[in-house]
Amino acid sequence: MTAIIQASDLTKIFGRSTAVDHISFEVRQGEIFGFLGPNGAGKTTTTRMLTGVIPPDAGTALILGHDIRSEPVQAKQRFGVVPETSNAYTDLTAWQNLMLMGELYGLPRARAEQRSSDLLGMVRLLDRKDQKVQAYSKGMKQRLILAMALIHEPELLFLDEPTSGLDVQSTQMILSLLRDLNAKGTTIFLTTHNMEEANRLCHRVGIIRAGKMVAIDAPEKLKTAIDRIHKIEVSFDREVHGDALAGLEGVVTANRTGDKWQVTTRNKDATIHSLANFSRHNGAAIVTLNTLAPSLDEAFLRLTEEAQS
Repeated sequence: MTAIIQASDLTKIFGRSTAVDHISFEVRQGEIFGFLGPNGAGKTTTTRMLTGVIPPDAGTALILGHDIRSEPVQAKQRFGVVPETSNAYTDLTAWQNLMLMGELYGLPRARAEQRSSDLLGMVRLLDRKDQKVQAYSKGMKQRLILAMALIHEPELLFLDEPTSGLDVQSTQMILSLLRDLNAKGTTIFLTTHNMEEANRLCHRVGIIRAGKMVAIDAPEKLKTAIDRIHKIEVSFDREVHGDALAGLEGVVTANRTGDKWQVTTRNKDATIHSLANFSRHNGAAIVTLNTLAPSLDEAFLRLTEEAQS
């Protein structure tokens, strides 16, 4: 699969502090890549290097095959950026902001007008297109700057905390728009603090801590990789003894939690089969059975704590 972003030994130093420390990773064509890390981990600095806002002190960043240092214009013509804080001109209308962006990207006027109309419809602002942006809510501004970043039909979209501080309705609208854009082929690089958002949206996530990459993988793989002991929660239609459950294949412990049993095991598949056999042989029907995977929050905390220690 084609790499849309290729970062190699990317490094940034401010005075005596190394903000980004020789990190290497790639973002594949057509994926939503989540970039996660605690405050001060180096997320924003990395994004600014990838988008050409600041130069790296060492290493390289290829964006759509273009070196962001030596070919910034060629790269920037092919990606869009949605910053955390709105960069729309508040004394202009939404329509004027989009037309200005179209002019900056060299779009013919007729094309810019068509794109502006389509995008404002997509972000549900077409009926407010002639209103000055200063009267917009934060959610409306965020939707507008998303439209502004898409005016030139970029292949790659950078987003920095796109739903930070937004209400639930605006958040869900933006996430839905991102899914639709990705389904149509746009590659997305998403910086976020929201673990659940990353879990639902991203194909892969990269976790950075103190300027170093500590993990890159699919969210589900990261969650299972941090703990080799699996948890299964099971309840029966009659009383069963913990000693009987503890003796089943693969079971490490069996503990009562309310009306359920929480079983830990090193072999999830074998234990589930053993529970089914236990149920059948003992006349104790299984009422509920759930596998309890660690959350992405737990994976994030575990990985960043390990990197710090």
